[in-house]
Amino acid sequence: MNKKLLSLLLVLAMALGMLTACGGNNNTETPAADNTPAATETEAPADVDYGSGTITIWVADNITDFTQAQAAAFIEANPAFAGYDIVVEAVGEGDAAGNMITDVEGGADIYGFAQDQLSRLVVAGALTPVVGDNAAWVAEQNDAGAVGAATMGDTIYAYPITSDNGYFLYYDSSVITDPTSLEAILADAEAAGKGVYMEINNGWYQTSFFFGTGCELTYDTDENGFTGANVTYASDAGVQALKAIIALSNSPAFTNGSSVENATNAAAIIDGTWDAGNAQALFGDNYAAAKLPTFTVDGNTYQMSGFSGFKLLGVKPQTDAGKLAACQALAQYLSSADVQLARFEAVGWGPSNLTAQQDPAVQADPALAALAEQIPYDIPQGQYPGDYWGLATSLGDSVIANEYDNASDEELMAVLTQFQDTCISYAQ
Repeated sequence: MNKKLLSLLLVLAMALGMLTACGGNNNTETPAADNTPAATETEAPADVDYGSGTITIWVADNITDFTQAQAAAFIEANPAFAGYDIVVEAVGEGDAAGNMITDVEGGADIYGFAQDQLSRLVVAGALTPVVGDNAAWVAEQNDAGAVGAATMGDTIYAYPITSDNGYFLYYDSSVITDPTSLEAILADAEAAGKGVYMEINNGWYQTSFFFGTGCELTYDTDENGFTGANVTYASDAGVQALKAIIALSNSPAFTNGSSVENATNAAAIIDGTWDAGNAQALFGDNYAAAKLPTFTVDGNTYQMSGFSGFKLLGVKPQTDAGKLAACQALAQYLSSADVQLARFEAVGWGPSNLTAQQDPAVQADPALAALAEQIPYDIPQGQYPGDYWGLATSLGDSVIANEYDNASDEELMAVLTQFQDTCISYAQ
């Protein structure tokens, strides 16, 4: 029997068995034809009847045309799946996860989502496990962070497609003379009368200080949700981090924000790859990017850290074995090395595939190079309760409102103790 078919059948057997056990209950140009890779990795035997119907795919608006073209290439190379019409719809990663959790049956068959939604989607029964040769393929093809992001417990639940959802420093090289130090960046910006942007009331960016001093804030999960919290903000390291955030907010150059598009008179901004085009337009010939800088508190210097993130493709559970096989094969193809590289060329998304990451064009991209330099200092973003983000916003808002400017270390420790206790309560 064809090895890939055997793998698909194993996927089907396990996935359908799980269903029984559970009671059954940004616009872009389409890349040129020579950028559309041949769908060789997922070829299916032409003499097998996989059925017919419609496969709906949800992806971000700026890759709908790209994904439609790749799906067409996949069907052309795999006539066994020619009975399926592929419909690609523009539904962003955040909306896709929320929609799937609300109505699994009415959701897309294949959909993109950010890795921090994995736990919620598994609990909602919105993901078919990736098993057998398909799981081994995911593990072998992608970087360790992306594989971990697609995994809960010992099970892989999705196909990684990017390893670029982190943040770093964009800056104007005519103003910033030393991008490695936050204090030097602020001094240069202040002298030039320009701004340094960072969104300190956002729980995603805020962690760069706390993780930088060695604090931990992670959650344990299983298929039923959150099982525990690991938080060490109420510590000397946490106080150091909070003092650094307060010092940043008190700089005349500081502006709270993380969108290049909304930045004015900026010398530097902490942002991600999705804003690379806007950053190039803002800084022109002086456009530059670097890993996050160090920061110094009470004579101690720390490297800013933070989250690294990933985009994943999930496959919805199916009652029809043929359709499930088609969906798994298509998702695998859309996450393959050639398609990831073509997606980078089309819209600049950074690949999670190890082979695609070594492409000279990927390695020469300033934003991706800065992110690659930053990632070793980051932690992969796991699953976080929704309430955490609001709590982090409140902490940042209090800093911006100057509520802690004259606070002692003991008073800051009390603030962080309350923050930590609240974080822990979300997993109880």
